[in-house]
Amino acid sequence: MALAVSLVVLAAPAPAADPKPNLLGSFKDWHVYTTGTGANRLCYALSEPVQTNPTNLKRDQVFFLISTWPGKKIRGEPSIVPGYPYKDMSLAEAQIGSDKFVLYTKNDGGKGGAWVEKPEDEKKLIEAMKRGSAMTIIGTSSRGNLTRDNYSLAGLSAALEKIDMSCK
Repeated sequence: MALAVSLVVLAAPAPAADPKPNLLGSFKDWHVYTTGTGANRLCYALSEPVQTNPTNLKRDQVFFLISTWPGKKIRGEPSIVPGYPYKDMSLAEAQIGSDKFVLYTKNDGGKGGAWVEKPEDEKKLIEAMKRGSAMTIIGTSSRGNLTRDNYSLAGLSAALEKIDMSCK
């Protein structure tokens, strides 16, 4: 997981003050980290997919994150690190039960990422995740490969509580 955390910190817009994340706790399939200090402090819950499809596709590590930046007054920002650059102008989708959420994609320096566009939809996505047991992320790579990553949501609520208590 240490390599995974290092890659996440590079993929996410993490502060440069402290590049080495500190594990605050693990909660079933979710892990909580912090990095940086003061106004540059970042706290995030991180999970890796329990299943990726297609299985034969070569990808970097894949993550779902929920980040909190107290100094920027950002709380609960979901994002995806897909392990590949997304197809230009494509969208990704998060599915939790019958709930679906559209995420915009962006490639930066050869790495892809996806985010929820509106803050009110970020809250709706996180609430659906708390109620659900599994989530599927669907995206299209720059080579046109459709991917489906399945995440367990076990431990998410406890991980988010840890962030709320530790990252004010």
